[in-house]
Amino acid sequence: MASHHPCVPLLLLLLGTCPLPGSSEAQYKPGDPVMLYVNKVGPYHNPQETYHYYQLPVCSPEKIRHKSLTLGEVLDGDRMAESLYQIRFRENVEKRTLCEMKLSPDQVAQLRRAIEELYYFEFVVDDLPLRGFVGYMEESGFLPHSHKVGLWTHLDFHLEWNGNHIVYANVSVRDVKPRSLDDLAGPGPFPMAHTYSIRWSETATERRGERHGRGGDDAFFPRTLEIHWLSIINSMVLVFLLVGFVVVILMRVLKNDLARYNLDEEASTSAAADDYDQGDNGWKIIHTDVFRFPPCRGLLCAVLGVGSQFLALGTGIIVMALLGVFNVHRHGAINSAAILLYALTCCVAGYVSSHFYRQLGGESWVWNIVLTTSLFSAPFFLTWSVVNSVHWANGSTQALPATTILLLLSVWLLVGFPLTVIGGIFGKNRAGHFDAPCRTKNIAREIPPQPWYKSTLVHMTIGGFLPFSAISVELYYIFATVWGREQYTLYGILFFVFAILLSVGACISIALTYFQLSGEDYRWWWRSVLSAGSTGLFIFLYSVFYYSRRSNMSGTVQTVEFFGYSLLTAYVFFLMLGTISFFASLKFIRYIYVNLKMD
Repeated sequence: MASHHPCVPLLLLLLGTCPLPGSSEAQYKPGDPVMLYVNKVGPYHNPQETYHYYQLPVCSPEKIRHKSLTLGEVLDGDRMAESLYQIRFRENVEKRTLCEMKLSPDQVAQLRRAIEELYYFEFVVDDLPLRGFVGYMEESGFLPHSHKVGLWTHLDFHLEWNGNHIVYANVSVRDVKPRSLDDLAGPGPFPMAHTYSIRWSETATERRGERHGRGGDDAFFPRTLEIHWLSIINSMVLVFLLVGFVVVILMRVLKNDLARYNLDEEASTSAAADDYDQGDNGWKIIHTDVFRFPPCRGLLCAVLGVGSQFLALGTGIIVMALLGVFNVHRHGAINSAAILLYALTCCVAGYVSSHFYRQLGGESWVWNIVLTTSLFSAPFFLTWSVVNSVHWANGSTQALPATTILLLLSVWLLVGFPLTVIGGIFGKNRAGHFDAPCRTKNIAREIPPQPWYKSTLVHMTIGGFLPFSAISVELYYIFATVWGREQYTLYGILFFVFAILLSVGACISIALTYFQLSGEDYRWWWRSVLSAGSTGLFIFLYSVFYYSRRSNMSGTVQTVEFFGYSLLTAYVFFLMLGTISFFASLKFIRYIYVNLKMD
């Protein structure tokens, strides 16, 4: 039997990290023990700053045993460990003691600090998360000012069952008084007793998802987002106007241009066409230069390759989400899928980059492959190293363990990199000639001085702002999901907005390229990448605005994570939109010069 490629077990391991919804529910008989895992704690307003629950002075077993986790859960900062809570299926418990502790003044200060920073905890029962605040804080009055801090030492668990499954779990402190930490002064130690109650009830709900969706005071984090039709209609109107504008203007102008150039009747043209064309010159004159290959073509091809890879990756993830592959309540399923898809789509990057590089007459294709493979992975690795080091230095559970780092590295080395090379070899071998519609002369034309509104900066501003404005509202919801506490489930709308973004990018790029060529400036290659790619810059500026005005994030850990990954996101959008923009311009230029009868 043929031996397996080394990456097969790796892929299977990764696939095992994206379980399908509902595949993990355990079955119980009355009286069976139900394990409650403690997971993480952290400040409510900093979603990416999490610590192990047992880092707080709380009831913990003498030997801490951890649960084995999937890759998605590890990436999500989960570190589940067995707890001291004794829960049996369908057996109620009234105020049982969990443990008696003696706290030192330092431990009391640590608890105070956690409560003042609004720390919440997360427990997990049978894959259902339970969340609550560690303590209670009350600030009141200006004069006299009072500042009260209390610790919740009693927790009420409410579990619902249907048949032999647990379908709902919740923890509350509704009828409990907090234990005040304000009167714990002096050398200590201070005695502290922790207790808990468990209440079971039967329910007719069969699926867990229905329970997750129920609001009321059970909801710890804000509920799922509502559909925002207004913003979508707004984006749609913008797109139709823009696409209509581009099509009408260019068709009319091109028709006039082509008629005039082909019949050579400069004198009899309409005034309108003259305005667009700045007299009798325009884009026909530069037909011997418009296909002159650009500087740094290796880098250009690498940008197009990686951009195509991210277009495939983005579409793949949204389509998978639409098909219901991800369980919203399952930790980190999208993270695992993104890593898997990134590794598999590396062949797209290699193919596109190498294919185009060979068409442009590039010789050193090995160097081109190396550049393509490191164009995203190098900045990503750099950013991740900094962010991970900050988490590690602060003892946060978001710092990845060595085993996970090795797993991810081997996925890249055994799947991602070889696929880039294979794609590159295919692309190089299948590439024909560039096949330009016009011959290029040896000596380049002189480019006339351009007015300020045709400068690269102005083009980047227009080409970046329009696509950004089409997605700005949706961007808020995505930020609120990734950096906040919302749950995003409107994948259909996300797909729609993604399509809008790409079409606006392509249209605006075609319009800007046309205006550039009609000014006899044939350096369109890099300009077309930059014009729509600059949307990435607008997205980064938006993330700065979001951080300062729309969120309550604070502290080094969260800030470094936020800005590190926001920069990477902006970079990915630059690559994606630059690619779409370039190919749209190339198609357009081929189209107009093919239809031009040469002298």
